[in-house]
Amino acid sequence: MPLTQRIHDQFQASIQILADASDTLTEPLGVAARAMTDCLLAEGKILACGVGPSGLAGQHLAAILADRLEKDRPGLACVALRGDGAAMVDDADPALGFARQVSALGHPGDILVAFSAYGQARAVVEAIRAAQDRDMRVVALAGGDGGMVAEILSENDVLICLPAESAPRIHEITLVAVHCLCDGIDYFLLGA
Repeated sequence: MPLTQRIHDQFQASIQILADASDTLTEPLGVAARAMTDCLLAEGKILACGVGPSGLAGQHLAAILADRLEKDRPGLACVALRGDGAAMVDDADPALGFARQVSALGHPGDILVAFSAYGQARAVVEAIRAAQDRDMRVVALAGGDGGMVAEILSENDVLICLPAESAPRIHEITLVAVHCLCDGIDYFLLGA
């Protein structure tokens, strides 16, 4: 197969998975956007975390909420938790890095947005547990069936299962989902 055909096939796979996602993710993204808006209107904050490329999604979410997606508005309280070693002291368990930050920064009524490509990242699972201990609501985005992340969520939390199995497709859907969440928040705050 020539390279140009492989590239074409990548685009077609992305288009198809996004079309599939539009059918399954509309409702949970709407629920999550409403919950996040309510949190912000109650003067709460949003914490975001993820490992690797999923962590970049959390940083992107925080950047958009602090600045804007398309419409000008005041910045909104969202912090992307640090996933690097600089967030911990010597000999600390790296899997607890996000959890310790959630415990330090999170308050009841705040929301943790947790990104995990396959729902198995221990650091993200521990962050969710810490958020639940702080009476925070969790919005989790994970590929496939949600893995361990799906298993530990409470009925008050929002699970957004991204309908893909390959990492590239999961990350593509995640980016669109982040934009949908931010657009939904702007819709609730600013109107159509």
